[in-house]
Amino acid sequence: MSRIPFSQSVVSVALVSMGFALGACAQAPSQPQSQDAMSSSTGTASIAGGALAAKDRRFIEKAARSGMAEVEMGKLAQDKAASNQVKAFARKMAEHHPKVNDELKQLAAAKGVTLPTDIAAKDRREINKLSKLSGAEFDREYMTSMVSDHQKDVSEFKSESKSALDNDVKSFAAKTLPTLQQHLDLARSTEAAARNATAR
Repeated sequence: MSRIPFSQSVVSVALVSMGFALGACAQAPSQPQSQDAMSSSTGTASIAGGALAAKDRRFIEKAARSGMAEVEMGKLAQDKAASNQVKAFARKMAEHHPKVNDELKQLAAAKGVTLPTDIAAKDRREINKLSKLSGAEFDREYMTSMVSDHQKDVSEFKSESKSALDNDVKSFAAKTLPTLQQHLDLARSTEAAARNATAR
């Protein structure tokens, strides 16, 4: 039997050992990503450990103020409006917006956002102005305000439904948008009816 030189056998053993080592590395499971790396790979669903981005926070706060204002105006209009159609619109606003406001409160609580407790100064001025009007004049002013407010609401919710950095905020905006669009359509038709009634 031929004998393998000692130096050649050493090299062979080394190569075999290296092969086993490389195979073990290939089969070893990769280390799991760190929590930070996993968070960064999931997009922008949360920022700074769950804190909302400033734009999303402002959207929630502004939506809350707007919702409160429309409920308050709706209650005022149910008392002061002359037209039954305007009264019906006001009743719908006073009934629908609290539901949206409740959903917004739940979202805000989940995101650690403290909602404002009063309406915006401009809306307070509008309510004070409306409270001094009556009859057809009230109807026209109230419905003009409702068309303008809902146009802004639809625009802001549409933008947030596309560009919100938080997925839950984006979902809330998208889900609420069709209702606000219906309100806007109804506000426009009711405003037109109020103006036609005055022109007669």
